[in-house]
Amino acid sequence: MIMSIYENYRKLREETADDVTIVLACKKRTAEEVAEVIEAGASDLGENYVQEGEKLFDALGDKARHVRWHMIGALQKNKINKALRIFDTVQTVHSAEQADAISLRAGNIGKTVSVFIEVNIGEESSKAGMPPEYDTLKSLAEHISGLEHIRLQGLMTMGPFWGDAEALRPYFRKTKEMFDRLEKLHLPDTEMKYLSMGMSDSYRVAIEEGSNMIRVGTMVFGARG
Repeated sequence: MIMSIYENYRKLREETADDVTIVLACKKRTAEEVAEVIEAGASDLGENYVQEGEKLFDALGDKARHVRWHMIGALQKNKINKALRIFDTVQTVHSAEQADAISLRAGNIGKTVSVFIEVNIGEESSKAGMPPEYDTLKSLAEHISGLEHIRLQGLMTMGPFWGDAEALRPYFRKTKEMFDRLEKLHLPDTEMKYLSMGMSDSYRVAIEEGSNMIRVGTMVFGARG
């Protein structure tokens, strides 16, 4: 029996602890598909590209304003202004320069944006993100805490793309350890409350290792056509 998007989301929500936020990765999904998952109760949507996010946001009309929007892909400096019209959270901050640019432009429109530091936990050259070194992450977290129009609220990691979710466990565990250390700093204007890790094939392991925000798409929407 093939389940609908609505049913897939409801099943996932019922099987996942209430304190775990589910961010639906909407890459290449239609407005009709996303509207269905909003009807099912989805509260958080993620997009990889600003241009696709703009199209989806506008196509959803009033429904777009009933959910939180997360930038989960790389955010280029020349796309920040457009991104700020849509996104409430940028999960992919990986430098002081990028943080400065987001804060400056958010200030220009009177907005404060939630941000996460992206950690390249597998130290892969093909991926963006900060190296998994506590002192480096601490330095960026301290820098962000001094910026007026962004607020650090967590860490995000992808983990290496391996077929075996169990193999990701030590990477998730290491990210959680760094998250806990940063949280204990109690930096001003900082609320370390989200650890965003785990996708459709790895979210169960991620949650076991401390994730309280997962980013899933295929398991809810089905394979892309």
